[in-house]
Amino acid sequence: MARLVIVSNRVSLPTERGAKAGGLAVALAEAMIPGSLWFGWSGKRSVATSEQATVVTHGGLSYATIDLSESDYRRYYVGFSNGSLWPLLHYRTGLLDFKRDDYEGYLAVNEIFADRLAPLLRPNDIIWIHDYQLLTLAAALRRRGANNRIGFFLHIPFVPPAVLHVLPSAAVLVRALAAADLIGFQTHGDRMNFLESVSSCMDVQPDEAHGFLHNGHRTETIVTPIGIDADGFTRTAKRAAGMAETKRLIESLVGRALAIGVDRLDYTKGLPQRFDAFGQLLHRHPEHLRKISFLQIAARSREDVDRYQSLRRELDRKAGDINGAYSDFDWTPLRYMTRAVNRTTIAGFYRLARIALVTPLRDGMNLVAKEFIAAQDPSDPGVLVLSRFAGAAEEMTEALIVNPYDADAVADAMHAALIMPHEERVARHTALLAKVRGTTAASFCRDFLNRLKAIENPAAL
Repeated sequence: MARLVIVSNRVSLPTERGAKAGGLAVALAEAMIPGSLWFGWSGKRSVATSEQATVVTHGGLSYATIDLSESDYRRYYVGFSNGSLWPLLHYRTGLLDFKRDDYEGYLAVNEIFADRLAPLLRPNDIIWIHDYQLLTLAAALRRRGANNRIGFFLHIPFVPPAVLHVLPSAAVLVRALAAADLIGFQTHGDRMNFLESVSSCMDVQPDEAHGFLHNGHRTETIVTPIGIDADGFTRTAKRAAGMAETKRLIESLVGRALAIGVDRLDYTKGLPQRFDAFGQLLHRHPEHLRKISFLQIAARSREDVDRYQSLRRELDRKAGDINGAYSDFDWTPLRYMTRAVNRTTIAGFYRLARIALVTPLRDGMNLVAKEFIAAQDPSDPGVLVLSRFAGAAEEMTEALIVNPYDADAVADAMHAALIMPHEERVARHTALLAKVRGTTAASFCRDFLNRLKAIENPAAL
């Protein structure tokens, strides 16, 4: 049987998982059968980048990691990945901060990944590369003689050519990505944007099967939305509803409805706009004063990037303004916390919530939307308010779909959720839950890997 080799920017070691596991670790756990290998950065910065990978085995699985030097980390990760690619692929071209040295550092680290991974590969390995930090890795592996089947999955959006070409050397990245045999996307729109970019950057026309030929090598594309273990998350939420943390939250609400948002602290998540919308709810619909509390959990991330520090300061100010304007001696309308909360506790909070606000300005998928639906009590469910710019909106059409840039419209959707008849809430939830159960973490892994395994005779470029 062919061995699966997963490659990602960061490797999630078993000791780092559990209740705090991230979305990628949770999803790929479905694919990691005994004998599989997971390769990537350890998350550590050292004096020099590792000359070879450190391999550890746990539960029949192997994990190979390398450390990065401070310089490689700054150029590859902070500089190009998060200073250029992240804003670009989320349509935020005004935030793009391109530096040629960072771009060269990005290419160099992808080459380092290939150098350290190549000695670990076997001829029949199936390689599955993940996300925007490693756009050029497939091409780097091909140059080292890897004729393996190589798949790549992009977890974040892909932009149309008019946006993509804002980035210098964008065509280099598209051509390098084409070295993979199969490229996966969260939505049909993302795939079409990529194929249009292939036409623009490579002068190649995709065929009716959404694939293309370049220098004798065929690249196929697939849409495989990422999901969750819905039934497992439902069980977790039921269990968590009786935990001490959830009971404390219930007591603190004193009978008020709970609106909840759970995000990484990132400018793509639309948090300032969400705070504005909540303020507008209290202004436009004063009948909800003292009857709702909004809990926003925004775990800090990328704190060494200036614009994330600025975002935190902006949210601090907006939270203070809203609470200053509307709070009472026994009611704080907006509760805002930036420390991480474990997944089990959050599941209990979801089950309690009457509204979930999932309103990113742009998102590849957004699993919070799916977790909220899975966590609900089907007999008395809450309502999902969902941005039209989240990948999840392509599937989850029974949510209240909003434009996150329109604070008044989001406020009105929250009002509609609060007054929605029980029958409508149940009907919307039933339809959404069926979709969440149909597109799971297991189906994501199965559908992508089955398609990759079916590709015959991959050829190096």
